[in-house]
Amino acid sequence: MQTAIPCLFMRGGTSRGPFFKAADLPADVPTRDKVLLAVMGSPDRRQIDGLGGAHPLTSKVGIVSKGSKPGVDLDFLFAQLQPDKDTVDTTPNCGNMLAAVVPFALETGLVKPQGNTTTLRVLTLNTDMQCDVTVETPNGRVEYEGSARIDGVPGTSAPITINFLDTAGSVAPGLLPTGNVMDHIDGIDVTCIDNGMPLVILRASDLGRTGYESAEQMNGDTELKARIERLRIACGHAMKLGDVTAKNYPKMTLVAPPRAGGSICTRSFIPHVCHDAIGVLAAVTVATACVLEGSIAHGVSSLPAGNVKKVSVEHPTGEFSVEIEVDPSNPQNVTRAALLRTARLLMRGEVMVPRSAWAPDMAAAAE
Repeated sequence: MQTAIPCLFMRGGTSRGPFFKAADLPADVPTRDKVLLAVMGSPDRRQIDGLGGAHPLTSKVGIVSKGSKPGVDLDFLFAQLQPDKDTVDTTPNCGNMLAAVVPFALETGLVKPQGNTTTLRVLTLNTDMQCDVTVETPNGRVEYEGSARIDGVPGTSAPITINFLDTAGSVAPGLLPTGNVMDHIDGIDVTCIDNGMPLVILRASDLGRTGYESAEQMNGDTELKARIERLRIACGHAMKLGDVTAKNYPKMTLVAPPRAGGSICTRSFIPHVCHDAIGVLAAVTVATACVLEGSIAHGVSSLPAGNVKKVSVEHPTGEFSVEIEVDPSNPQNVTRAALLRTARLLMRGEVMVPRSAWAPDMAAAAE
């Protein structure tokens, strides 16, 4: 006997995966994680026996419930799985999957539409981060068709606006967890920063690379990846994150001057695979670093004037624009970060979970 669990399979930004109501999953974490591993088909490089897409960007899960705090409409727990590992990491955020939370909640009746547009406050349980997410809901239905385009996703879709309310120190202890805008760690100048995602930002040139290599070239560069991982582990301790050997953070982001009309060029490792684009919250964190005088990113970026800055973060498949607002009295104090994403419902139904995924006592009860 297999167990059927209701789910919606959704694309959020440049990621995708199954979304569940929290109430439809096991309440105890170990059993829940075993079920999610079975759902995705991990550990297996191809994830041939599950819904995973054999890549970290398509090995993600969203878990949604009604808001548990005053003023919060929805709670969102993000789970990052890996194709070839038996880990379920609920420590970091994922701004891409976040884009699908409100559409999921509307599709499943967790919340009601508000009019032509619906704005809901979402609490990301992973890091206790809140944001306001706005989706188009004409005639009381989620609109997926539209003219908004994001690099890394073919075609156009309806826009989804995410306004982050408080992202500094999402996992690390503070925006600049080392206390410095720049550090020299393991022979490399770095900026260790967390404005939604813990990042280590370093110049590609300091590793003998241009920063314009393709993701495929980066992934085939075993010498580079070994050097980056050694640095990542050292920076993890400096950022007060402990031993990050088995963790998905901090992400490592190589930067270079822009070359396609943007503000800065990036190659982001997540953390061992070079991203074909860049994660939402990684882009927010890079954009934040760009406005911090003395940071690695500030030193290679080209920024517009004014307190509200559109920071265009170039990546291997295009660019990602983040709107950053700074405090006029303190230009290094970021007061708001907003961005545009899209999402789409791909499939609705039930995912079948084999009996072997459940705890022994539950398997016995099922018999």
